Amino acid sequence: MSRAIASPSLAVQRGFLGAVLLIACWEGTARGLHLPAYVLPAVSDIVAGLWSKRATLTDAAGYTLFEALVGYGLGCLIGIGLAIAIALVPALRSAILPLATAINSVPVVGYSPLILLWFGIGVSSKIVMVAMAVSFTILLSMLAGLDRVDRRAVDLMKSFGASRLSVLWRLRLPTALPLLLAGMRVSTVRSVIVAIVTEMLGAHGGLGWVIYQAVLQIDFVQVWSAIFVASAASLAFFGLVGFLERKFLFWT
Repeated sequence: MSRAIASPSLAVQRGFLGAVLLIACWEGTARGLHLPAYVLPAVSDIVAGLWSKRATLTDAAGYTLFEALVGYGLGCLIGIGLAIAIALVPALRSAILPLATAINSVPVVGYSPLILLWFGIGVSSKIVMVAMAVSFTILLSMLAGLDRVDRRAVDLMKSFGASRLSVLWRLRLPTALPLLLAGMRVSTVRSVIVAIVTEMLGAHGGLGWVIYQAVLQIDFVQVWSAIFVASAASLAFFGLVGFLERKFLFWT
C-alpha cells in the first residue's frame, strides 16, 4: 500500500527534477555558446517575453482553446455516434470505415485551404478542422472497444431476450470505456495542434496567428513564448481528460 501511494509522488518529483535539469541545460547552452535568438533563445529571455506580452498571449490562448475545445467536443460526438451506428447496424461498417480512412489518409492540414474557403478564416473553420482530426481517432478507439466484448456474454444476454440496444448499453459501452477514454486523452493534444496550425494559415487571432505574426516580424523570442503557452495549454487539457478518465474508470 505504501509503495502504491508513494509512486505517484515519486513520479512527480522525477518529472519536476527532469524539467529543472532541462531548463538549466537550455539556459546554460544558450548563454554559454551565445546562440542567437533565431537558433535558440535563453529560457530567461522567453520568460521575459511571456511576461511582457502576457495580455496578448492570454487572449490568444483563450481564442485557441475555445476552438480546440469546441472542435474536440464535436469530433468526439461524431466519432462516438458513428461507432454506435456501426455497432447497431453492422452493415454500415463497410461503408463508413473505408470513407473515413480515405478522408484521414490525407493530413488534416491538406484540407485547410478548402475549409478556409468554405467556412472563412474565423473560428468556424478551426472548429471544423479540429473535429475532423479528432473524430477519426475517437471512431477507431470506440470501435476497438465495442469489438473487444466477449461474444459469449453477448450470446448469453440475447438468450435472455436482450435487444441489440440493451446489449450495447449494458455490456458493450462499459467494455469500450477504457479504450474510448484513452483515445479521448490522446486527441486532446492533436486538437490543440490542429487549431494552431490552421490559425497560421488564416485567422483573426489565436496562438497560431501570434506565431505567424512573430515570424514575419523576426521576433523569435515571441515565437518561443507562444510555443510555451501552447505547450502549457495542451498539458492542462491532457491532464484534465486524464483526471476524468481516472474518475470514471476508478475500477481499473
